[in-house]
Amino acid sequence: MAKYDVAIIGSGPGGYVSAIRAGELGLKTVVVEKDPFLGGTCLHIGCIPTKVLLHHADVYDHFKNAAELGFEVSGLKINWANVMARKSKIVTKHSKGIEFLFKKNKVEWVQGWGKYEGPGKISVEKDGKTSIIEASNVLMVSGSEARSLPGIEPDHKTIVTNRSILELPEIPKSLIVIGAGAVGVEFASIFNSFGSQVTVLEALPRMVPVEDEEISVELEKTYKKKGITCLTGCMVESVKTDDKGATVSFKDKDGKAQTLQAEKLLLAVGRKPMTDGCGLEKSKTKMERGFVQVGEFMQTAEPNLYAVGDIVAGLPQLAHAAMMEGIVAVTHIAGKPTHPILKTRIPNATYCEPQIGSIGLTEKQARDEGYQVKIGKFPFLGNSKATILGNHGGFIKVVSDEKYGEVLGIHIIGPLATEILSEAATVLQLEGTVDDMMNMMHAHPTVWEAMGDAFASVRGLQINV
Repeated sequence: MAKYDVAIIGSGPGGYVSAIRAGELGLKTVVVEKDPFLGGTCLHIGCIPTKVLLHHADVYDHFKNAAELGFEVSGLKINWANVMARKSKIVTKHSKGIEFLFKKNKVEWVQGWGKYEGPGKISVEKDGKTSIIEASNVLMVSGSEARSLPGIEPDHKTIVTNRSILELPEIPKSLIVIGAGAVGVEFASIFNSFGSQVTVLEALPRMVPVEDEEISVELEKTYKKKGITCLTGCMVESVKTDDKGATVSFKDKDGKAQTLQAEKLLLAVGRKPMTDGCGLEKSKTKMERGFVQVGEFMQTAEPNLYAVGDIVAGLPQLAHAAMMEGIVAVTHIAGKPTHPILKTRIPNATYCEPQIGSIGLTEKQARDEGYQVKIGKFPFLGNSKATILGNHGGFIKVVSDEKYGEVLGIHIIGPLATEILSEAATVLQLEGTVDDMMNMMHAHPTVWEAMGDAFASVRGLQINV
């Protein structure tokens, strides 16, 4: 039996990042991964492959609009097999990159199903055989899987999930997406660009319901212009499949019974934590609907057992959140100073077209928390670089505290929103004010400089609109 300082169950973003940081901090570390490769859902069937397809869709949109840019393009067509091959090539490259980083930082890894067996022990099951690993600390990073709706199970041919939609042999002529969260709107964007007739059904009253309400309105308006049908307030009742595809029965927002038919149907109704079969029932860990409750440094109620990532109660299921949670956990294990995770400091990035980037409180959340709120808003229509890019829809919205000018939240929809979100994350992390940021020099011409005008707009001092 080997003895480790920390054993990590799962090699997704939370797992591999925490393993590398543990190695950097001098901790003897082992990672247990059920798959024969490293990287987990995010790298293999989540963040990375979907962003590859979104990039390809963006390039294709540029080609379709080439005439406006002064180019004559004929014979344009999609080679779907080559698109999918490039996706796989990128995934493989980065998975091998994690293997290299493990070797560099002296992190060991073993394949098999990892399970907590009590203080200082985990079991690893593979091919019917079980081995035991001893470790002073255990980090559970088992991840999540796609949820289904009651009575609607994916067959991965007609009814697909975020995993099986990445393996479609051809672009569907029509697609129904159930769920208008990040996964749903990203795939709606991808297949709309590639020529599918797309319909999005959402049970809640608005698209991307975790975002600021004005962002939801802008996205729905833009999607409708692009030909994407958006139906909110819909309750899906059943799905039937046949040779022609899937037929969805649902009640619309007025309670009327409706049906829709499409070649493929994507279930994008959220993700459930993968905590079953992980041995947590053998511990003092407190659970909440399958999620794990943790303290400020990601520790569970079981001594020396930590939890990170999509299984954590109360924190968003985001790769970058898992990464930082893992860093906090292993830094705490190493006895080094670290900072607890603050939910309002976790950025949200949605890579549909138009892109969405946000961090901090929405306007409604800030008012509900009792702040005297002052809003600033700047449209990309007034930004010269956005015009050069031919992408000047959307806006930046700043939510601030009227008394002190503290920035409480920033919400962006438009060109490069997920990139210029970096300034938004910085100002919240450093507890900056509107006045700090409106007096910071922004390079011209950039999409990024729209942030300066957005902060200035809180004071009524924006320049370019």
